[in-house]
Amino acid sequence: MRTHLLSIVALAAAAGIAAPAAAQVNGIGVSDPAIAIASAQALGTAYTQINTTFQAQRTQIDQLRQQYEAARRQFDSNNDGQLSEAEQQAAQANTAALQQLQTLEQTIQQTQAPIQLAQIYTIEQIAMQYGAAVQQVVTANNISLIITPNSVVYANDAVDVTPKIVAQLNTLVPTVSTSVPAGWQPARQSVQLYQEVQQMLVAAAQQQQAQAQPGAAPATPVQGR
Repeated sequence: MRTHLLSIVALAAAAGIAAPAAAQVNGIGVSDPAIAIASAQALGTAYTQINTTFQAQRTQIDQLRQQYEAARRQFDSNNDGQLSEAEQQAAQANTAALQQLQTLEQTIQQTQAPIQLAQIYTIEQIAMQYGAAVQQVVTANNISLIITPNSVVYANDAVDVTPKIVAQLNTLVPTVSTSVPAGWQPARQSVQLYQEVQQMLVAAAQQQQAQAQPGAAPATPVQGR
């Protein structure tokens, strides 16, 4: 997990998630908050701690997922890994099997809930310092405008701003707590940011796995985005 977090900027750019990841030319910068927060040292450390704390739950989730896939495969008559419309209808007609799938899915969600809550809590703590980190980078580099990659058709990535923001985050919030206070509820923006970070981590893991396969071609950045 730590390796994935450290390489998220490069992998995200290579996978076309947010290319260019960040650029600052003539006072204009481009940066993605989710990439910066995903790359923060505090998040990597916190995720490692959370994985350790919830090791038993993570093992249980793996076992439940195996049971879920085994139960689901009984309806995959052509073994293509997908349920066609006819196969879904057959599953719905089997009340006992459908109930088993629903129960397993609910149990997985319930077991995941405290893990996800702890992860969102760590992300929210880092996000609270994101504005201050950006302001320090803006002041130090004489930047007058920062926009998100989604607003960019093309940008020269001669100067990388996101690593500078990450460096400031590492200074402002070197560590975060993984112990969620009783009764704490995340802000809606924190949940959305968590989902974006998780998507990037999954994409980074998939990219690393693809690159590790024998004969895999090296990834090339997507241009003109």
